[in-house]
Amino acid sequence: MTARVLTRDTTAMVKSTDLRPLVSRRRAARVAGVSYLVMFALAIFANFGVRESMIVPDNAAATVANLTKSMGLFRLGLMAFLAIFVLDVVIAWALHIVFREVSQDVSVAAAWFRVVYAGFLGVALASFFDVQQLLNGPGYLDALSVEQVNARVMQALGSFESTWLVGLVAFGAHLVLLGVLVIRSGFASRALGFALLAAGAAYALDTIAHGMLPDYESYAGLFATVVAIPSMIGEGWLGVWLIATRRLKR
Repeated sequence: MTARVLTRDTTAMVKSTDLRPLVSRRRAARVAGVSYLVMFALAIFANFGVRESMIVPDNAAATVANLTKSMGLFRLGLMAFLAIFVLDVVIAWALHIVFREVSQDVSVAAAWFRVVYAGFLGVALASFFDVQQLLNGPGYLDALSVEQVNARVMQALGSFESTWLVGLVAFGAHLVLLGVLVIRSGFASRALGFALLAAGAAYALDTIAHGMLPDYESYAGLFATVVAIPSMIGEGWLGVWLIATRRLKR
């Protein structure tokens, strides 16, 4: 009899503990919002301040010269990308907590798509380690000609971009599902949800254009604008809303 009572009490305690969330939705929103704003700053530095400022398309010698001259800056850019990789996983977890009461299934799917994107970014970053090894590794310059080193550096940089582009399809799907959750939530602006839908579609469209258009570079500026405007509006708005909102239950 005593054993049965203890068993019932233990089961009740376990169920009670399982139903009590460890992190509140409001706290998860703050974590996601702060992570978003930090990630924005890191992304601007890593992508525009380092990657795009150093790479000269179709000019391997100039690109390698830039990298060799500013290897310390390149390493900082690599560390910034690594931090973004970690923050993407944190944001995926936090957003799932914020929106899981809207739809558990959609929230889980959105989180998984962002985690998949983070995985692709992590794989892509291996190419940056290869670049660093090629230019600074002991014996590489002795074993390879300058032309061979330059060609391998450009190949590694191209591999980073290709892998990242594939991952951005998953990121676009994440934003589309997140937009659906925001629209259906009732506690966030529907306009924010539509902005996220537009940003997600733009990311996917850009990757598709890379694969389908033989002269993509002729339209690169247009696609950069198509991606940047809804992304900055939607994701920036989301980050601020996550920090400022008071409509979430504790």
